[in-house]
Amino acid sequence: MTHQKLFEQIQLKKSFLCLGLDPDLDKIPQHLVDTSQDPLFDFCKAIVDNVQHLCVAVKINTAFFEAYGVAGFASLEKLITYISSHYPDLFTIADAKRGDIGNTSLRYAKAFFEAMPFDSITIAPYMGKDSVEPFLTYEDKYAILLALTSNEGASDFQLKSNGEWELYKQVLTTSQLWENASRLMYVVGATKAEHLKEIRKLVPNSFLLVPGVGAQGGSLEAVFANGANKQVGLLVNSSRGILYAGNDENYTDAAVAAAAELQQQMAKLLG
Repeated sequence: MTHQKLFEQIQLKKSFLCLGLDPDLDKIPQHLVDTSQDPLFDFCKAIVDNVQHLCVAVKINTAFFEAYGVAGFASLEKLITYISSHYPDLFTIADAKRGDIGNTSLRYAKAFFEAMPFDSITIAPYMGKDSVEPFLTYEDKYAILLALTSNEGASDFQLKSNGEWELYKQVLTTSQLWENASRLMYVVGATKAEHLKEIRKLVPNSFLLVPGVGAQGGSLEAVFANGANKQVGLLVNSSRGILYAGNDENYTDAAVAAAAELQQQMAKLLG
């Protein structure tokens, strides 16, 4: 998917919502766990089917599938195949946080971009360009680098300075020099919205994946005010706030209501 097509979907749906899929068998409605042969898939499928008109992207956290071994991985593959075939206009993200030496990254890229039809994958950039560039060889596919995350431990490294710039700024500027850097996106937590103006100066044209709105307390208004560019350039993720808005047989209705509330706020911001 191109940046332009993603922007067109944002305009069409008046939304820059990314639906996060983190299915936990301890949290999904019990009737699914008791009756479904594949509760991970069925739960996520029902959420996507009902919420897809309100969002422009779907982020699948692979750990929540990998935790269940071969069966979980089969559910993951079935889910991304279903989404890409039924809703091809949704931008899909493998939240896998990969990052390894070049020949290993080539295999990760093959897994998520060929064996499974994801549009993008999250990458930990600590090992540098040869661990990232293999993902950038795929046309209209994207590597989403961790830049400034919303977790408590982000300050351990990301905000440390070398006397001039914090590490996350070095990640942003250095990565822009890599081959096919136009296929890079970046993770910036909503709880770090005060940094977004500076981030936009460093990566003015890149899309930013922004988790942390909702359950983690980030401000949607602050994210938009400080981080939007001419193509909006934001994918604001909500996972738990939508997935677990309800826990009975009407869970999809609760999910739609939670997603619609965010979409309506986004529509107002988009004007």
